[in-house]
Amino acid sequence: MAVFSQAEATLHKPVSRRAHAHSSVWVTSREAFFIALETLRTHKLRTTLTLLGVVIATTTLIVVMSVINGMNLYIADHIANLGANTFILSQFQWAQGEEAWLKARRRNKPIRMADYEFLKANLKGYKAMGATGSIWPRPGARYQGKTIDEVSLLGATASMVDIGGEQVEYGRFISEADERHSAPVCFIGQDLVTQFFSNVDPLGKEIYVSGMPFEVIGVAKKIGTTFGQSQDNFVFLPLTTFKKDFLGRPGINVSVQAWNAQQMSLLEDEVRVLMRVRHHLPYKEDDDFGINASDTIMGLWQRLTGSIFAITIAVVAVFMVVGGIVIMNIMLASVTERTHEIGIRKSLGARRRDILTQFVMEASVMAALGGALGVLLAELVSMVINHFFASSMPLSAILVGLTLSTGVGLFFGIYPASQAAKLDPIEALRTEN
Repeated sequence: MAVFSQAEATLHKPVSRRAHAHSSVWVTSREAFFIALETLRTHKLRTTLTLLGVVIATTTLIVVMSVINGMNLYIADHIANLGANTFILSQFQWAQGEEAWLKARRRNKPIRMADYEFLKANLKGYKAMGATGSIWPRPGARYQGKTIDEVSLLGATASMVDIGGEQVEYGRFISEADERHSAPVCFIGQDLVTQFFSNVDPLGKEIYVSGMPFEVIGVAKKIGTTFGQSQDNFVFLPLTTFKKDFLGRPGINVSVQAWNAQQMSLLEDEVRVLMRVRHHLPYKEDDDFGINASDTIMGLWQRLTGSIFAITIAVVAVFMVVGGIVIMNIMLASVTERTHEIGIRKSLGARRRDILTQFVMEASVMAALGGALGVLLAELVSMVINHFFASSMPLSAILVGLTLSTGVGLFFGIYPASQAAKLDPIEALRTEN
């Protein structure tokens, strides 16, 4: 039994030592944390001036990240929103450089109704397919003496009701029967309702677009504005009516909707192959058309914002380094000021590790406090910006700001802390405060 008891004691001894070590580290860190808070509270003005660099840097970083995130959400909702799992075949690739665009302008052919019919007959497995055409310059619209100088006039197939972003508020969208008969009917946005039909039901009324009459069969839900430009100032006609009355052979955009996100890339590849075959393109030649999805627009936008973010990081780095140097100077001054105190603590049994932990903790707490103040200030600035523009503070921005500011305090606090830990207790005790 004695052997077993001795073995059991031997097994439990390392565990006990580890537990004691962990407990000692926790107690030391907690004590250092509260000492740091007391020191910062005692020297309020010095602490405030020291934190300015860190606060400004953290605020700048988080505000820029918030604005970029807000703009990303805005672009995704208002510009890059082509519809769920939808891509568009058009004459040009949207996100390309100026040189590539000029080359494509000389080479690319407009997408015609024959291309649309060809894809409908040969593309398999899609959920929905539709086509739209537009005219430029934009014509005016009139109703009983009231006029709108310019409206967006578009021809659309009936299937666009399931693909496009325009949703029916009341009435109906263009039907296949309207297309077959080239009916003189239209589907209008809320701007026309506000201007022409503020006190009457617009359904069944006749408006004039470019001097030609069209019966209102439906009204779209309000969309809103994009960069201050209204998205509700439009008139949809059946695409066949649009061809008959405005453009004989309009260039169109073909929208293809997949059943899910995984199918989109397969359909894009199939459309590319079909269009290259139809245009008799050799395998060495580039496409003479563009296939555009939401990620095409978002990719271009994120490349632009990436440059802005890189510049911001450089500015923030300068502020952080300046803030870190200020923290280091203040901590070195604090070590000199508290040399006698350090000597007393060492004479009473404090180890170098305890002194090191105390001063590193003090620098880190100071920087973390600056980061927290920067987060609060950035939240206020972000709210103001969002009122006039677009800003949304992501959680990642808060975490990055706090981590970076605390890391700066830790990095720049190590040297003063090591200097304090190296002090000889006898020499430190001889120093007068």
